[in-house]
Amino acid sequence: MVDSKELTPDAPGSYRWQVVAMLWGIAFFNYADRQAIFSVFPLLQKSMGLDNVQLGLLGSAFAWVYGLGALFAGNIVDRVRRKTAILGGLYVWSGICVCTAAVSGFRGLFAMRALEGMGEAFYFPASMSLVSDYHGPATRSRAIGAHQTSVYVGTIAGGFFAGLIGQHYGWRWSFVVFGGLGILLGFVLSRWLREPKRGAAEQIEVAAKLPLGETLRIILGQPAAILLLGAFLCANFVAVVLLTWMPKFLFDRFRMSLAMSGLTATIYVQLASMVGAIFGGWLADKWRTRRRGGRMLVQMVGVFGGAPCVVLCGMTQSLGWLIAALTVWGFFKGLYDANIFASVFDVIRPEARGSAAGLMNTVGWLGGGGSAPIVIAWLAGSYGLGGAIAMAAAVYAMAGVLLLTAARVVERVPVSA
Repeated sequence: MVDSKELTPDAPGSYRWQVVAMLWGIAFFNYADRQAIFSVFPLLQKSMGLDNVQLGLLGSAFAWVYGLGALFAGNIVDRVRRKTAILGGLYVWSGICVCTAAVSGFRGLFAMRALEGMGEAFYFPASMSLVSDYHGPATRSRAIGAHQTSVYVGTIAGGFFAGLIGQHYGWRWSFVVFGGLGILLGFVLSRWLREPKRGAAEQIEVAAKLPLGETLRIILGQPAAILLLGAFLCANFVAVVLLTWMPKFLFDRFRMSLAMSGLTATIYVQLASMVGAIFGGWLADKWRTRRRGGRMLVQMVGVFGGAPCVVLCGMTQSLGWLIAALTVWGFFKGLYDANIFASVFDVIRPEARGSAAGLMNTVGWLGGGGSAPIVIAWLAGSYGLGGAIAMAAAVYAMAGVLLLTAARVVERVPVSA
């Protein structure tokens, strides 16, 4: 395969959807690797004597470094070949995942989680920018929504298989398996993934490569983009709360095994989110043809619909009701997730989209994901883990207000097609 030429999205034929499929595989390992540790929390707690705050710090370590690195990674992505950033990141985070198996204490785990966050910081800015040059406004939400399903499958696989492997062979082998398979995938896809011309999907000429300061002025000069950043911070806070603490919540309250608590915490949410993301991508592309803020309104429905489910997840004593709440929340979460980057790309030009995606991740993971595990651990000391989880619904409601405001702003301000 020749990949030295910049390609347009309609050459060759269906290749733009093949790109989504290839990136799907990479994103699968992106999330399987980061989710694996949460399912072996009880093993780490037992073998290393860790308390809840230390476990929370392991979740926060990834998010802090991921968030800090994402903005700079995004600006780099806008200046280099995105294929190089995607595959290079895959090799780095997969190698660090393998190395995690060699650590012997809390400090080593904390360091590995932090380094893995740096490796993964390049993926979403690069992949979403690349997809936006193969898919224009007419299909962008569907393409990103289809790609988003890999996040859910990867989270399920990371949660279940890490617990299963840990249960039978010890927690270290979980990281060896996932990291090794990610490296192998990178070697396979290095022949097939191609770099598109920036701005090709919308057939516009892009500006020269911009310094970080100028790029930030472009992004933050859009009021709707600022509101979307705030909404992502809130939505990601809630998502990370459930991803981090639900396996342990099930293990403690319902006395599930490691494998079953990891599976139950992920499979219902993630499968429902797959349906929601596909539907949300289709609906957002449709609403975008009628209203400029259509994608944001779909996201608003997602967070407002999910808020009551978060309350029920934390407060119910019934496993059946918990599963129902996780399932419904997952569907609404998919509506939001399918349009995280598609919405912001409606107001940001192609030459700054890598940086925009990076800034989204910086705000969402540093402010939301980085604080969520430790905030919930602290609140659990006073209100119990279930009560702390239920309180996260208020943050979801804040996201809905910000999204509604963003949609109204976009209706009044000219945006890119």
